[in-house]
Amino acid sequence: MSLRAWMRSNLTTQGYCLGDAERRELWLGLRFSTGLCLALVVMALALESPVLVFALSGIGLIASFGARHPFDHVWNHGVRHLVGGPALPVNPERRRQAFRVATAWLLGVGALLAAGATAVGLILGGLLVAACATVTTTNLCLPSEALAWWERRRASEKVIAT
Repeated sequence: MSLRAWMRSNLTTQGYCLGDAERRELWLGLRFSTGLCLALVVMALALESPVLVFALSGIGLIASFGARHPFDHVWNHGVRHLVGGPALPVNPERRRQAFRVATAWLLGVGALLAAGATAVGLILGGLLVAACATVTTTNLCLPSEALAWWERRRASEKVIAT
């Protein structure tokens, strides 16, 4: 499988149904929210700031239940006009489920930092940075992959049971 096909399949796993032309047009926009979040999480960890981590978890919570990530609005109403990009589509449910995982992870990191368990908080935060960097650069969303695996497993169990 080529790198392009693999990255396209990663977007499909997140729940996107994009043709090749649309995917090429959206290459930067689809990375904007995760890339901005990545930079802010790195900053929060560098500052060892539970307040900033908790603020990011609030943004993640909104993203996980809304049709769009709050940073998608920044893209759609501002940045895309500067770079000539298209508007972003609504986030698929599986991507929103991944935002829920990230929100819980951020809450855990924030709680650890607030409790003074800085080393553990930074380690778990570093793992979150790695996951966020992976989805931003390759579209490989580990929570979406895990959820897709779980759905395939449950579907095969239903087939066997009937």
